[in-house]
Amino acid sequence: MNTFKERLLTNWHIMRVFRLGIGVWMLVMAIQTHDWAIGLFSAFFLYQAVTDTGCCGTQSCYAPPVKPATKKINAIEDTEYEEIK
Repeated sequence: MNTFKERLLTNWHIMRVFRLGIGVWMLVMAIQTHDWAIGLFSAFFLYQAVTDTGCCGTQSCYAPPVKPATKKINAIEDTEYEEIK
């Protein structure tokens, strides 16, 4: 249960807050209009916000970050400039 608490309280980013806002807004609209279909969509967005998952919950579309090159390139020192008049 400790990991769920950590997952719920940490790593809040802009998309997670956006999903929470959309979910709460849709839930209010579902209650006001007595529409269960909107309620299901709001539950979907609220689930994504609480568990910090997206449409790719299994991270199947995950792209690893690009590592910086280990070799330093001194492009400034190797470049020769010629003045054109």
